[in-house]
Amino acid sequence: MKLDSTVSAVVTGGASGLGAATARALAAKGVKVAIFDLQEEKGVAVANEIGGVFCECNVTDDASVDAAFAKAREAHGQERILVNCAGTGNAIKTASRSKEDGSIKHFPLDAFNWIIQINLVGTFRCIARSAAGMLTLDPMADGERGAIVNTASVAAEDGQIGQAAYSASKGGVVGMTLPVARDLASENIRVNTILPGIFDTPLLGAAPQNVRDALAASVLNPKRLGNPDEYANLALCMIENGYFNGEDVRLDGGIRMAPR
Repeated sequence: MKLDSTVSAVVTGGASGLGAATARALAAKGVKVAIFDLQEEKGVAVANEIGGVFCECNVTDDASVDAAFAKAREAHGQERILVNCAGTGNAIKTASRSKEDGSIKHFPLDAFNWIIQINLVGTFRCIARSAAGMLTLDPMADGERGAIVNTASVAAEDGQIGQAAYSASKGGVVGMTLPVARDLASENIRVNTILPGIFDTPLLGAAPQNVRDALAASVLNPKRLGNPDEYANLALCMIENGYFNGEDVRLDGGIRMAPR
């Protein structure tokens, strides 16, 4: 897919981290970018920086997602690109015993469902709506109608202690990549997923330096945290390379996560 000012994109979770880096990379190619996020101040700042539009969006809510797509399309027209970066995580053991009093508790199901609703169902909700919109477009000169990039995690394959919900949600994103790509193949819409390792995002930015150093040392090579620009680079490769389809690709410096 040729990226230029005739193409528009939606980036969920685009106010910071991996999403913001991808929004900036797309805009640098001339693409008109809509940022979907709940962080209004940060999202507006990034949108203003790249000449895009901010659309407040809660990916767990149908009406919110519909309104965000409507606003984005009013500003830029129907998007040909969707990059799903919205997501979150938690760390709770499936069942555990208190060290203080020996009491036993299990993973609260509402907390489990919350992660699934954001990371997995929220991703699919945006895919389904964006793909339906892409079907209204005429193919480009290369025959393509659109391209979708999702964000999973290496936790989809080697989740750590306490990551049952997070790993399940990201494993679901990996699991649906090929079926969705097959669903949309006849309409010339491609679908791929990135599985990031440990990246230097705002979430890790708040961690103590010794924790950051230990995480960097755990990477096989290079021994550092991933740069969000490196995620954006792979996302653009998946979009621009017309033969890239139905793939789930780790971007992790060769790391394999230990149990904890």
